[in-house]
Amino acid sequence: MPNAVKLTSLSSKGGCGCKIGPAELENVLHSLPQSVTNPNLLVGLDTSDDAGVYKLTDDLALVQTVDFFTPIVDDPYDFGQVAAANAISDVYAMGGTPITALNIVAFPITTLDESILAEILRGAGDKLKEAGVSLVGGHSIDDQEPKFGLAVTGTVHPDEIKANTGAKPGDKLILTKPIGVGIMSSSLKRDLLNQDEIDRVTRVMTTLNKTASETMNDFTVNASTDVTGFGLLGHASEIAAGSNVEVQIDSKSVPVLPRVKELAEGGVIPGGTKSNFNHIKDIVSFSEELDQLDQYILCDAITSGGLLISADSSDAESLLAELQRKGVEAEIIGEISDGNNGHITVN
Repeated sequence: MPNAVKLTSLSSKGGCGCKIGPAELENVLHSLPQSVTNPNLLVGLDTSDDAGVYKLTDDLALVQTVDFFTPIVDDPYDFGQVAAANAISDVYAMGGTPITALNIVAFPITTLDESILAEILRGAGDKLKEAGVSLVGGHSIDDQEPKFGLAVTGTVHPDEIKANTGAKPGDKLILTKPIGVGIMSSSLKRDLLNQDEIDRVTRVMTTLNKTASETMNDFTVNASTDVTGFGLLGHASEIAAGSNVEVQIDSKSVPVLPRVKELAEGGVIPGGTKSNFNHIKDIVSFSEELDQLDQYILCDAITSGGLLISADSSDAESLLAELQRKGVEAEIIGEISDGNNGHITVN
């Protein structure tokens, strides 16, 4: 049976917690040679955005992204669904429409039953169908540590890209999923969650950002990103730096999954979460009311998190109401100011 193997036990890290840390990645990317200047490249490497965007015509641009990781849940079908939802999310974060995908598979085919891989692919396939995305191929290798993900292509109008660089003072910040996924999934790996809690965190990770993206496109949104491996504050810092603004977060308004603080108090702090905190701590001013664990939670390495939307103040409340009406777990968690540019203040 595919479920007989505890997939999360087969890797030292899981989900987006597998990412190379932001500081190390930044050092590596700085060593890359400058790419060829191309006026049709609308979004590239410069701003740490969620996907690349290349203009084909005045009315059409391609959105390209790729994401893969080791198991974040034990059920193979759910793992496939989470991986697909996570990969597709980058296109949604850019305000685009995903259209095609390629599977990326690393699997120990000689030591694990092939039915497990079949379930992973089935889960991803069902999530792609839900998103209206066509699977057009893929690539697989035999690897002792299972990994799965997708390369996704989407489309967007060149004038309607939601980059992470356009936030404006006065904007309200809307988050569309609760945080704490990294701590919860690490707790799952340690058998510290009951079935209801496993179902809850899995539901968050398998939920597409499709509704959130399509809804925000009907309102005045100046910037957007999705909250994944670098945590809420890590991705907020990219908006702050890229938009040359200050981000202000109201920690009491940030939705957090149940029991996250309790589990953190019990010692469940993923290495990726600590790495995120160490990377951004010098540009963040935390309220004295927030202890070290609260600060870690705001930096928690998330897999398949929600969108972080910088909405014009004139539209923010209406956007929030529409998101909530459609069942999105959205909340206004802060705002943009023109104070200490590139800085984050957490109250």
